[in-house]
Amino acid sequence: MHFKSQVESAFYKISGSPDITTGIPYIVVDNFPLMGLLTALRFMEWAGENPEGVISLPTGKTPEYFIKWTSYLLENWESKQVKDLKAKYGIIGMKKPSLEKLHFVQMDEFYPISSSQHNSFCNYVQKYYLGGFSLNPKNAMVINSDKIPLAGGKHFSEVFPDSKVDLSLRYREPKSQAERIQQQSIFAIDDWCTEYELKIRDKGGIGFFLGGIGPDGHIAFNVRGSDHYATTRLTETNFETQAVAAGDLGGIEMSRNRLVITIGLETITYNPDAVALIFAAGEAKATVVKEALENEASVLYPASVLNKLNEARFYLTSGAASGLQSSVDAYYKEGEWSQAKTNRAVIDLCSKLDKYGHHLTVDDLKADRYCKLIPGLNEETVPSVIASVEEKFLKGMVSEKDQVYYHTGPHHDDIMLGINPHIHRLSRNESNTSHFSILTSGFTAVTNDFVIEALEDTKKFLEDGDIRMISYPDFFEEGYKHKRDKDINHYLLMVASGEEYERRRGLAHRVVRDMVGLYELKSVEELNEKIDSIIAILQASYDGEINKPDIQKLKGMIREFEEELVWAYFGFGTSNIKHLRLGFYTGDVFTEQPNRDRDVQPLLEELRRIKPTVVSLAFDPEGSGPDTHYKVLQVIAEALRMWSEEADLSDLRVWGYRNVWYRFHPAEANRIVPVSLNAMGVMDNAFTNSYLSQVHASFPSYQHDGKFSDLTTRIWVEQLKQVQLLLGKNYFYQNESPRVRTTHGLLYFREMKLDDFLTHARALEKSMEGVVL
Repeated sequence: MHFKSQVESAFYKISGSPDITTGIPYIVVDNFPLMGLLTALRFMEWAGENPEGVISLPTGKTPEYFIKWTSYLLENWESKQVKDLKAKYGIIGMKKPSLEKLHFVQMDEFYPISSSQHNSFCNYVQKYYLGGFSLNPKNAMVINSDKIPLAGGKHFSEVFPDSKVDLSLRYREPKSQAERIQQQSIFAIDDWCTEYELKIRDKGGIGFFLGGIGPDGHIAFNVRGSDHYATTRLTETNFETQAVAAGDLGGIEMSRNRLVITIGLETITYNPDAVALIFAAGEAKATVVKEALENEASVLYPASVLNKLNEARFYLTSGAASGLQSSVDAYYKEGEWSQAKTNRAVIDLCSKLDKYGHHLTVDDLKADRYCKLIPGLNEETVPSVIASVEEKFLKGMVSEKDQVYYHTGPHHDDIMLGINPHIHRLSRNESNTSHFSILTSGFTAVTNDFVIEALEDTKKFLEDGDIRMISYPDFFEEGYKHKRDKDINHYLLMVASGEEYERRRGLAHRVVRDMVGLYELKSVEELNEKIDSIIAILQASYDGEINKPDIQKLKGMIREFEEELVWAYFGFGTSNIKHLRLGFYTGDVFTEQPNRDRDVQPLLEELRRIKPTVVSLAFDPEGSGPDTHYKVLQVIAEALRMWSEEADLSDLRVWGYRNVWYRFHPAEANRIVPVSLNAMGVMDNAFTNSYLSQVHASFPSYQHDGKFSDLTTRIWVEQLKQVQLLLGKNYFYQNESPRVRTTHGLLYFREMKLDDFLTHARALEKSMEGVVL
């Protein structure tokens, strides 16, 4: 492959990227920071050649290392490290580019949203690009909702007071004076978008475009189905995009009703000489990357429009590239063959042909791209795979005794959604003990509206005299610390009796205890004043605003109460549950890395105290699931490594589970656990009645518009179908075991010895961190 860019040529050669067989070339690098370096160096190279060119750069989390590397390169251009990088990547003689004459185009924005809000893209652009890169604001085209002219010179807060814009007004008669003004304003926005588009074209179009790719394949806010000739416009989004935006806007309730202004796919490709880069990190992006690169141009795959451009590229981490034909070929053709490869090839063939395993023929295997590679392929190949998967299934049903389980979760609900039926089954043997630690506060998952409602309830119960504990003589000194298990028991009794009012009172009891401790309150009067103060602060906050630290902590305490409720369902008291609240978890756009003293030490102390025989943890691959999952895994790995220096951990088992963020392939997991309809019902009931702040799914997965417990059930059912296709349905419904006959879903996890887990953690660390700034 020949690249005009020296940077791309060098990276392509050094990285060992495969031969390009797709219409849009791509470069694969080992890790997320290295992808940022590639992008930053290519940007520097282009800016040096086009000092007055037009650029459009992305917002969000993916640009983190692009921004960090670009800033570092600009500030240290003549340093030895940067000179070494320039030499390594083909631009040793390049002069430091000046960015001040570049013209910047903001590619998208929510509408309406004030540019003063931290979660507006306009604010992001001003902070990280205009300010961070020292671009000239006079050369910048930004989408500032506050300044887009509307009917009568009004501000959007007057025209759209609830932030809802009804685009049907483009096509129907207004029904009131308010709607008439809204209609006129929508047309005014449309005119503004047309002018924005013309200004871009007057500049010759975008010369350097850098964008991420969304879960539906969107670039900018051009969602799946967007016209490849679309221009700048005010438009709606789809559920996948709204789910991802929920974190920015304070919940799906807001993002579902918020429109966007976005440049179009034609805007991006208007300049035929444009350099258009899409970067993606993590295995969770593998499917959308594959769809964009390996299909003909289609509205189903927005990024496929880039086939128009000679200088379009995808920059990918190995995880994001893992679904591409070349990566799958490499998996099977490189390295030693294993039973896992045989299992994967045969299981995938069953799905591809929609054919049961016992119906596969040797000819089917020989005709398949990957099965034909299986060494010694014969009539025993499929039975060997069936036996291998059956062995995993039988291991998943083994009873255990005299074990000490330490279940860890990055967030509240991760453990339940990942491995709950197995925990429940094993806890029935009373010789086993289980402990639980949630490593982060989880406050970002609690909406302001939920807290306001809980506090208003609490205030009403106080006024009605329904929280009698506050009248005890020592309550505000010592009493609030005690009887936390009683709160849990009272609440669950009210779940059993179906008394919603009493359940709300149970939550109010815990809110009072937590507030008295958090704010060091000394009287009922102070308590009421603090409740009023917090309600006023939250009501005055904009959607998605970062809360003050004390309110973040209060939200986290609500999540902690929820976690205690869940495990009380299965007989575990609050003494078995530890809330670690690790300090790296801040809710910022770019979060800091964990450190040993603050984040690892608390977990190490728990390991020393509990002395578990089994540790469970969220085991997501590179860049899949929330960033917190990866950081928590590294904290656990370091704590276990340090503990192994003090104790003999040769018998310790580590269970890696996954939940709604990413799934195991049956070939990856080595334990398969049957899940009955009863277990599904118990899990959903516990989730619904315990995770009070999550019932309305304000921060859903882009895969499902609803509760996480519903998505988890769907995943278990789909995993059963996957294995049924190999083993046959009759394996289950005709099985001698009643437990197997009641299987209506499957849970996968991976059991490892400590050394195996630490090896994986080190490889994951390399894939995520790699090059150090």
